Amino acid sequence: MFGLDDFKSFVPAHDVGDWVEATFFDPSSPVANPEHDHLANAHIGYLWTVVENNRKGKRVIGQCETGSPQGAMGKWPRARAEQQVVEWFGSVPDFIITLDAEYCQQCGDAEFMALVEHELYHAAQDVDAFGAPKFNKMTGQPVFTIRGHDVEQFIGVVRRYGPDAAGVRAMVDAANRPPEIARAHIEHSCGTCLLRVA
Repeated sequence: MFGLDDFKSFVPAHDVGDWVEATFFDPSSPVANPEHDHLANAHIGYLWTVVENNRKGKRVIGQCETGSPQGAMGKWPRARAEQQVVEWFGSVPDFIITLDAEYCQQCGDAEFMALVEHELYHAAQDVDAFGAPKFNKMTGQPVFTIRGHDVEQFIGVVRRYGPDAAGVRAMVDAANRPPEIARAHIEHSCGTCLLRVA
């Protein structure tokens, strides 16, 4: 895939973008996922990193974030961060997905696919108060946002009250079916998720 010798902290992974489009977005792919159709025209930048990242005692192996610099930044730091993003991707992407290069070099195909799709599921089109997809009134382009998990519940609640009461019936039903692609194990190693864990 790549050599980690002489690797910079962060390197654009343009090959991953091409692979994602051919693998998950192209309807003729045997593992295409129509649940990502809203991303067909999204600009997604991908980065490899060798910077070790641990949060809440867990290794972070992937993270999806919006492309514009976030958080409390002064005008110069924000402009500097935006300049770096534009140098990497040609413009500010809708999303940036960062992948741990060391993990990805060692993991299996199913784990890599599961990791990338996990991050893609965080890349969502925003919805209005009625649940309809949101579009920019000036440009007509989709309004994107970071999406949390479908299920955020405690095992004890499910065990004591059942999947219907806990609102996780669809997840339980999905877990009781064999995997559509392959068994994979990526644990809870997503930087996007760990930012939201209380």
